[in-house]
Amino acid sequence: METMRTIRASEIGTYLFCKRAWWYHSQGVESENQSEMASGSSYHQQHGRQVIYAGLLRLGGWFLLLLALVLITIGLSLQFLH
Repeated sequence: METMRTIRASEIGTYLFCKRAWWYHSQGVESENQSEMASGSSYHQQHGRQVIYAGLLRLGGWFLLLLALVLITIGLSLQFLH
């Protein structure tokens, strides 16, 4: 019994982008633009780090805003109690 090969999302993306590139890849032919692909991978890794950093900054901003609101609430409560 022959088992079916699993198709990955990246293969579908390659096929949709360029059917010939998908066919070459399925035949085991290496791409000629390895340096461009390596620089693209490097760019995507750097961009991913920047996205994570921006998310952490946003989270820190929300935390500081919440802290400020809590401190304002405590300050106003203490003013009204005295």
